[in-house]
Amino acid sequence: MRRRRCLQRALGAVMRQPLTIVMYHYVRPIARSRYVGIKGLEKNDFLQQLDYLQRHYVMLSMVQAAACLRGDETLPSNAALLTFDDGYLDHYLHVFPHLLERGLTAAFYPPVCAARDRQVLDVNKIHYILACQPDSNLLIEQLDAAVEAARDRFDLLPLAQYVAEWKKPFGYDTAEVIYIKRMLQHVLPAALRGEIVDALFARCVSADEAAFADELYMDVAQLKTMIGAGMHVGGHGAAHDWLDRLSDDAQAADIATVRDFLGELGALDELFTFCYPYGGHNATTRRLLREAGCALAVTTEPRVAHVGEEDALTLPRLDTNAFPRQADAAFVEPKGW
Repeated sequence: MRRRRCLQRALGAVMRQPLTIVMYHYVRPIARSRYVGIKGLEKNDFLQQLDYLQRHYVMLSMVQAAACLRGDETLPSNAALLTFDDGYLDHYLHVFPHLLERGLTAAFYPPVCAARDRQVLDVNKIHYILACQPDSNLLIEQLDAAVEAARDRFDLLPLAQYVAEWKKPFGYDTAEVIYIKRMLQHVLPAALRGEIVDALFARCVSADEAAFADELYMDVAQLKTMIGAGMHVGGHGAAHDWLDRLSDDAQAADIATVRDFLGELGALDELFTFCYPYGGHNATTRRLLREAGCALAVTTEPRVAHVGEEDALTLPRLDTNAFPRQADAAFVEPKGW
């Protein structure tokens, strides 16, 4: 009996193999850029972190990771997968060449509206508003004034109620920054959010959205170049919406648009994968992705994945901040291991 229990534990350990999926967003020489206030990863820190990851992990391609999740291949010990969200030009200029030099591949997730239609995502507009206007209290004054001015057109709560619920620090952000983000990301009605974000973006950042999009995002030709060089490109929504807040029909249309776009890129030849915008998904999202042939999908749940027990459509990831940025750093067990 004791031997059988030991064998069961040993088999369970073999089946429950860790897969560390690393999540990146902005990667650039921030200190030398026009937007020094943007919260991202300095390029030199990224290169040091790549050295660290290569020393301590076996780096997988997306195709290898999917095969391991299916059970077609054995997952190596200390396996890791790199993912890059939002289709930033950073990834083409400051990530892609160094992956090629090192013989590495990664997964990139551009929203259709940014890569093809050259629209700046609201989430990015908010990032740059905050970067260009570091006085959060001034932004709050402008935000609150816009809310009060729109009160007759929308069913809004008293400002004090919004402040009490949302003006609280979270993660790496102050209470003031979180209040601005939450109000403009999902708390206010969508139409009002768009009005306020567009006005603040034009005032603080740029009045030419298309030109700014060209500075911020990869285009179709660049994505095709990366795919041709062995990089994986997956879906990240048509308009970077919270999918779990859309109707079933709207989710189906979003995923269909994504698949059409990836097909145009030639990104579906090997594998269809998905990255949930904001990490938002529900049972409908997952059902639609399965029906569309999605092999795996990544979330923003901050922990290490364990092959053998994970749903392939709800894989967790760890942010770059969970790992050292020194090439010679000793192994640090990430939280959620």
